[in-house]
Amino acid sequence: MSHTPNPLEPLPLRLAKRILLVVLGPVYFLYIGFVPLLCARRKGFRGWYWRTVKRACSRLLTLLSIRVEISPKDQETLAHDTDSLIVINHRSHLDGFTLMDAIPDSKWFTFAAKKELCDAALLSTGFKGAGLVEIDRQSGKVAMETLASAVETMPARRSVVLFPEGTRVTSASLGPFKAGAIVVARATGRSIRPIVIIGSDTLLPRGKFLPHSGLITLKVLPPFYCDSSVSVEADLARLHAAMSDVFESGA
Repeated sequence: MSHTPNPLEPLPLRLAKRILLVVLGPVYFLYIGFVPLLCARRKGFRGWYWRTVKRACSRLLTLLSIRVEISPKDQETLAHDTDSLIVINHRSHLDGFTLMDAIPDSKWFTFAAKKELCDAALLSTGFKGAGLVEIDRQSGKVAMETLASAVETMPARRSVVLFPEGTRVTSASLGPFKAGAIVVARATGRSIRPIVIIGSDTLLPRGKFLPHSGLITLKVLPPFYCDSSVSVEADLARLHAAMSDVFESGA
């Protein structure tokens, strides 16, 4: 599948944006990385910092001439979404930036991050200050218990984002899902809000470092409710099928 450049932007404008990105990119990164060292303990820091990161992600996509398409109806759905886990397929390093850009400010969310990232010297204070959920993946049982405990203490309007495939997938279809989202949803009583991302891998395929310009689409599915009368595997298959239908149809 080929990427689709933004037809509204002439080549000179796209080149000018890339040059601006080279100049401003390091400034954004250093600001996001260092400001928590000074402000992380201040009252209201988490909400302010999270919105700041969201704005930085949106600016980055703009400078890359990447447009995120999500319907007003889907945005309204997310704005009022509560008591959920967000589950999204994983195609590219652009996925997190896309989600940050598309989800309305009124919907709070955070990510589950592997412990190694949370221990990084430059990023650890920001990650912890922003409320990322630290997961030690050496023990699957401990990881699930840690995640479920963190979700139980979250306000209803905040959701943790999970990538059920566990890694970026390069196949033409969705990869196999891990059971973590179902296990945590059952343990906490939350629903699952599935989101399907389409096109991010065509703009930044695995192994590439410079994204193409173009379009990424997000589709928000109806809430998914676990069925405790069936096995975890049956619930997982049902969730995978619902997301696969939307991904493969592109609609």
